[in-house]
Amino acid sequence: MWRVCLLVVVMLSAWVAPAQAAECPVLLQGDLQKLRSQERIDLCAEFAGKPLLVVNTASFCGFTPQFKGLEALYQRYKAQGLAVLGVPSDDFRQEADSSEETAKVCYVNYGVTFPMSETQPVSGANAVPLFRELAAQSQAPSWNFSKYVIDAQGQVIASFPSSTSPDDPALIAAVEQAIASQR
Repeated sequence: MWRVCLLVVVMLSAWVAPAQAAECPVLLQGDLQKLRSQERIDLCAEFAGKPLLVVNTASFCGFTPQFKGLEALYQRYKAQGLAVLGVPSDDFRQEADSSEETAKVCYVNYGVTFPMSETQPVSGANAVPLFRELAAQSQAPSWNFSKYVIDAQGQVIASFPSSTSPDDPALIAAVEQAIASQR
C-alpha cells in the first residue's frame, strides 16, 4: 500500500512541478542568497503575481541615500501589493567589503525593511539570471541604483537610471501602473 501512495506522490509531483515552473515568469526563475542570512530568496515564490521594483544598490555610492526614499515608496505601496528587492553589487566598485557592513548600511543607517540579497554581479557576462533577464527586457544597469519596475506578469514596464529619485513622478506612475496590473 505504501508503494502505491509513494507512486501517486511521485506522479503528482512530476505533474505539479513543471506546471509551477510554467507559471513562473522567466524573470523570476531562480533565487538569491538573502543578505546576512542562510535563507535564500526564491524569486518566484516571493514575487510571482506581484508588482515589483528591483534596484541594484551599493553602500558607498553618491546615490546610497536613495535607500530612504525606496523604503518610503515601499511603505507607501506595500499594502497595495508592491514588493521591492534590493540587490547590492560591487560591479561599479562601491559596495562594502563584507555583508555585515552592507547590512549595517541598509538596515541600521537607512531602516530598510524590504528584502535585500547578498552582493551579486548585475552587469556583463557574470550577471545573475535576474539581471540578465532585466537587461534582455530593457537594459543592463549602467551604475548603482538603476531601477526596474516589473508588472504582476513578470514583464519590465519601465526602467530608470540612478539619477531618478524614488519620489520621481515618472517612477511613481510606473509603480502605480505595475500595481494596476495585478489580476
